[in-house]
Amino acid sequence: MTRPAAQGRLDTRPGPDPGGPPLPAGVTRLELGGDAEAMIRVPEGTGLRPLLVFCHGAGGDAAQSLAAVGDVAAARGVAVLATSSVATTWDLIAGGLGRDVAVLDAALDAVAGRLPVSRLALGGFSDGASYALSLGLANGDLFEALLAFSPGFAAPPGRTGRPRVWIAHGTTDRVLPVERCGRRVSHALSAAGYDVTYDEFAGGHVVTPDLVTAALGTWLGN
Repeated sequence: MTRPAAQGRLDTRPGPDPGGPPLPAGVTRLELGGDAEAMIRVPEGTGLRPLLVFCHGAGGDAAQSLAAVGDVAAARGVAVLATSSVATTWDLIAGGLGRDVAVLDAALDAVAGRLPVSRLALGGFSDGASYALSLGLANGDLFEALLAFSPGFAAPPGRTGRPRVWIAHGTTDRVLPVERCGRRVSHALSAAGYDVTYDEFAGGHVVTPDLVTAALGTWLGN
């Protein structure tokens, strides 16, 4: 049964046996219709792939998401799916869940038919990290891990499953200060019983290759 996007629930379930032609290695722009934008980067090789869905920060787009995490992910054999928010930031922050959830579900559906997927994680940076935590906690039966780079908050519309959570935040972040963002969010999720790994680093509001490596290592194992 299809659920309204306003509830924040995703219906698509990518799995190991897609029925369509395989996606090529490299970056593919997915055709979703209208002004919806989605891109996927597939590593070289064949077989089952972990899939990381990654959400950009405010004012960003899908291409920036791939630029932030794509190289490190490809080296680990991880495919990365990214969509662009319809507004300048994600629907949860811009007025309420709906359009961006629908676009993400459509993108997952397009990928599910063409990529054999072994496991899924949802991640993001800044506003995208807040979105990943919020949407991921509501879809913990789909995403086994949530990877949040410098999140501001977590406001899930509901909670399903028990995804593992990795959060990183810079001690000199002037955009989303660590005291009221990364530390507070990680403490709250830990207190709620989630398995949380919190990685505080000396730096600002950034995503670095070392942080991406740490996030993927926590998710997939080193």
